[in-house]
Amino acid sequence: MAAKDHWSHAWRALRHPNFRLFVFGQSISVIGNWLTQVARAWLVYRLTHSALLLGVVSFAGQFVSFVAGPFAGVWVERLDRRKLLMCTQAFGGVQSLFLAVVTLTHVVTVGQIIVLSVLGGLSFALGAPARLSFVALMVEDRNDIDNGVAIITAIANAARLIGPAIAGLVTAALGEGWCFLIDAISFLPVIGSLALMRIKPRESRGNPRSMLEQIREGWSYVTTFIPVRTLLLFLALISLLGNSYTVLLPVFASQVLHGGPTTFGWLTSATGIGALISTFALALRKSVVGLTRMVMLAGALLGLTLILFGWSHVLWLSLALMVLIGFGLMQCVTGVNTVIQSLVSEDMRGRVMSYYTMAFLGAGPFGNLLASALADRLGAPMAAGIIGAACFLSAIWLALELPKVTAAMRPIYVEKGLLEDGK
Repeated sequence: MAAKDHWSHAWRALRHPNFRLFVFGQSISVIGNWLTQVARAWLVYRLTHSALLLGVVSFAGQFVSFVAGPFAGVWVERLDRRKLLMCTQAFGGVQSLFLAVVTLTHVVTVGQIIVLSVLGGLSFALGAPARLSFVALMVEDRNDIDNGVAIITAIANAARLIGPAIAGLVTAALGEGWCFLIDAISFLPVIGSLALMRIKPRESRGNPRSMLEQIREGWSYVTTFIPVRTLLLFLALISLLGNSYTVLLPVFASQVLHGGPTTFGWLTSATGIGALISTFALALRKSVVGLTRMVMLAGALLGLTLILFGWSHVLWLSLALMVLIGFGLMQCVTGVNTVIQSLVSEDMRGRVMSYYTMAFLGAGPFGNLLASALADRLGAPMAAGIIGAACFLSAIWLALELPKVTAAMRPIYVEKGLLEDGK
């Protein structure tokens, strides 16, 4: 009975009707998103055989997210988040449909892919903080918000497990264009689920301050509040260094493991297994207390396994290491998200989540360029080893900062009843 209660506790956010609708739509859409990500990377590598151009394409979209991040956070707080998400999802569907058409008609170019990546980055800059902060509106009980974040992340990671494997098989059998077409169709369920929601309107307080003043206020908050500042900086380092391994996977699949798109799909899916295990572990946690230490340990695990992955030339060992890499990376990303969501107030949530998006995805394009340049000059195995060592050093830095972070978090958790005063 206790085990049953523990399991139901892990899914408690699903008792909210709006959140159930969102979970249904997202669980389909994110699988389609992974089909496009894997197929696009393989398409670029097939057209160019260049590790550097893989980084350039990734940089094009993510850099736009980085630049637009602070402005997006303010817009998210000013606009209706449900309608904003519907618009960004519709825009994503149109992009995937266009990419499917040009690929299936054999007129696709790397230039077109770069332009679409830029447009996608702009859409993501608005959509990501809106989606993250929208959880607090769908899940009306604040005690269930952290569980809602964990469930959304579980869906994303289940899709990471399923989507790349499907993408590899479809690409090998039919070509990349069919992956893009499936993705375009997959946007329809999430748009429909958003349309069916009944969200209580937020009290409008107007926006007497200018956008620049609100951006300044958000920047001041994230740079002066020690826990948020430290965790966002750590996340930026992990994204810059550890998350850049993704741009190397086509090279590992082709040159190191002597495979093709199916091997690439299995490598990406293996990270999804680890990420899914990580998410379930987070969902089963009864409290956010102690999660910062777990984030630090996960960063060290990520670094060590990246180093070992760079040395591996055996498929089964590489797949096993990919599982650990996925686990470590997701513990860092979702753990930081959960801790920050537990600390910030509602009036700052949109802006803080935009900086979270910047830290996670904004640093990514620079890391992708760095990793692809290292792979181009030194080879993919050496590049993986270097970024792994840097991740491990980042975890050591966070360990040294944890006492200050914990001291600053304690009064907030005491006030929220998560800790007893003096504990």
